Amino acid sequence: MTQAKQYHSHGTGQVQPTDFKRIGENVIFEAGTLIFHPEGILLGNNIYIGHYTILKGYYKNEMVIEDNVWIGQQCFFHSAGGIYIEENVGIGPGTQILTSRHSEEGRETPILFSSLEMAPVRIGRNSDIGVGSIVLPGVTIGEGCQVGAGSVVTANTEPFSVVAGTPARLLRLR
Repeated sequence: MTQAKQYHSHGTGQVQPTDFKRIGENVIFEAGTLIFHPEGILLGNNIYIGHYTILKGYYKNEMVIEDNVWIGQQCFFHSAGGIYIEENVGIGPGTQILTSRHSEEGRETPILFSSLEMAPVRIGRNSDIGVGSIVLPGVTIGEGCQVGAGSVVTANTEPFSVVAGTPARLLRLR
């Protein structure tokens, strides 16, 4: 039987601007936003982060959000594998960006206690991610892409593509 790890708190999620690795000008955090491991988060200029969004940095890898990015309310970003969001990106409310998953180590090891596999997510400039979408580890969303609401993006997208569905599939090029 696998020995369970002892759980611990990640803190309150309340941070100061000086806690970030870098923070630009005109960065707006709406009420209820929670930030964890801000020392691994780099924020550009003119960024809006909606109500009740969680930005979860990690002790390794970084979360980089460039200039002119709009993030809707109730989003969840976990940057264990690294997140890079280029400039002029819109991210709809309720979107999740995940960069890690538990490995499959056989039936003897509970999935919860298996090792983490990490892979970065990159969102290209001038893209838009629809409401309630999920972007899975290792995905690169190309420049100028539109991801339809509620999509689950499991694979890279070509620049200027429109994708939607579960899993997200190419609908057309813009």
